[in-house]
Amino acid sequence: MDMFKLRFGLLLFFLFISLLTAPAVLAKTEVFCSGETSINTALGCIPVEMDKFIAWILPYLFGIAGTLAFLLMVYGFILIGTSQGDPKVLQGAKETVTSAIMGLLVSLFAIFLLRLITLDILKIPGI
Repeated sequence: MDMFKLRFGLLLFFLFISLLTAPAVLAKTEVFCSGETSINTALGCIPVEMDKFIAWILPYLFGIAGTLAFLLMVYGFILIGTSQGDPKVLQGAKETVTSAIMGLLVSLFAIFLLRLITLDILKIPGI
């Protein structure tokens, strides 16, 4: 119970500090980056138009999906290495690795379909 109170107190402290410093930071920066087509954030200039926003966010989403698949594969391989011959643990580890590989293949297939539909079929520029 004491750890919960400590964590909650630290969370409230950092929330309070962030609320105090946010107006000072916002007062010194401009909201728009280039004209009114993108907003200045901590992640950089984020486009506000839908087609440019999608083109901006898709590489990040697919990068996160690939990183998660890689980490799940590593986790599954570690489970296989430490299973000590236990059939239940070994089966769970194999399923983890298989699921990670399937997720990576689905992500790659989604990239392929996105490129095929947007660039080749619909001829949407900029994506």
